[in-house]
Amino acid sequence: DTLLPHVESGLITLVGATTENPSFSLNSALLSRCRVVVLNKLGTKSTVSILKAALANPLSSLPEKVEVSDAVLSGLASMTDGDARAALNALELAINMSKSQNQTSKNGNDPVVVSAEMTEKGLQRTSLLYDRAGEEHYNIISALHKSMRAGDADAALYWLARMLESGEDARYVTRRLVRFASEDVGLADPMALLQATAAHTAAEKIGMPECDVIVAQAVVYLARAPKSVAVYKAYKAAKSLMKGRTSADPVPLHIRNAPTKLMKTIGYKEGYVYPPDNNYRRGSTEGFSFLPPNIENAHFFKEEDVEPGHKLYPE
Repeated sequence: DTLLPHVESGLITLVGATTENPSFSLNSALLSRCRVVVLNKLGTKSTVSILKAALANPLSSLPEKVEVSDAVLSGLASMTDGDARAALNALELAINMSKSQNQTSKNGNDPVVVSAEMTEKGLQRTSLLYDRAGEEHYNIISALHKSMRAGDADAALYWLARMLESGEDARYVTRRLVRFASEDVGLADPMALLQATAAHTAAEKIGMPECDVIVAQAVVYLARAPKSVAVYKAYKAAKSLMKGRTSADPVPLHIRNAPTKLMKTIGYKEGYVYPPDNNYRRGSTEGFSFLPPNIENAHFFKEEDVEPGHKLYPE
């Protein structure tokens, strides 16, 4: 807000760079007055080119004689996931460790041979792009959700591993699984909710890394389970109807509780029949609705809203 009038007047030319989506850090008014240029992350070939340039550069701090195969460089570039700085640091560490292990390189005449094992040690861990507070956090959980919704267990496991192995809190994932179990699977398979809540309990009780396979089991179960959004859509419709009303509808007298004689006298519970005493009769009947009079014909739940070839439980 402070910058906005000065950017509009031309007094300030705003130039910025970020590794994240600027939508999360700039307000919409300022962002609408800026030109956003998206710089995509480096591909494997580009990262390899940077590594080769560093090895060939006489001004770099790297030894002049280094032998490292294209396969090793490609592997390092893949593991750093487009982060050239991480790749360069890992390569330098790998060279230094290789020098300490190769006694013949001490005289300076023999080349330093760098293996894939050394580059992995230099990197220490795969530098997958994953920011628990940034855009990629939401992109990957979205990818997991959509993969399970489409029944793709392999893709779901991949996105799960991307999160858990990059340090995501397993409890965040399992909370989303619990929601998914009701929103996307629902009554097509009520056991899905038990699987999801069990995974959440495991994440809370034993944590990572022990709970990883338990969470993976829940993810595969949810991906393979039949899908139904009947309950999700039904509650959404009921909520929308409630929010659109300006006044609260009174509870019909015949379904109110009548713990006192006065309440019974003025009509509370009048006409109500205990269903087990009425052959377990279900639903509303003519002149006797469980909804307020002005919305007695409202219909939210659609039992036909289920993946073809499956049914909702209980029948």
